[in-house]
Amino acid sequence: MTMWVFGYGSLLWNPGFEVAEQVVATLPGYARSFCMHSIHHRGTEEDPGLVLALDEDPAHACEGVALAVAAGREKTTLAYLRERELISSAYMERDLAIDLHDGRRVTALVYVINPGHVQYCGGMPLEEQAQIIARARGGMGPNDEYLYNTARHLSEIGLHDPDLEWLSHRVRALRA
Repeated sequence: MTMWVFGYGSLLWNPGFEVAEQVVATLPGYARSFCMHSIHHRGTEEDPGLVLALDEDPAHACEGVALAVAAGREKTTLAYLRERELISSAYMERDLAIDLHDGRRVTALVYVINPGHVQYCGGMPLEEQAQIIARARGGMGPNDEYLYNTARHLSEIGLHDPDLEWLSHRVRALRA
């Protein structure tokens, strides 16, 4: 049985594990947004950045990619993802049904936001997000790099996220 992982942010451009197959996919009932303060990877505790997370929302669906883990690499991939994604308890690990754009429906490992966690910041206006992303920097580099990479990779696979596109333009203007 294939282990699938749903990528909607940095997993799009930096999965960090051996991928056997990649298919554009949709996760119903969740919305992608910069709703998590980053205090490790793209910011610090003193100056938090923002990273994408999935907020449960029955009215929305998130488009991203389904990443099939190479056979025999499931245990090491799961350990790697838990170390990477569960650095704090802001993300919760879920097995959720996703719809692949080739017509298949599979269960995938998905990391969603814990709305009760102190790092949760859902509902922040886009301008405020842009201001934070333009200045924040963490252990994995500048926050704007994370935004640009995610927006570019979504575009490369034919997906458009109007909020990420707006944020990319606005952050570039702020940094100019």
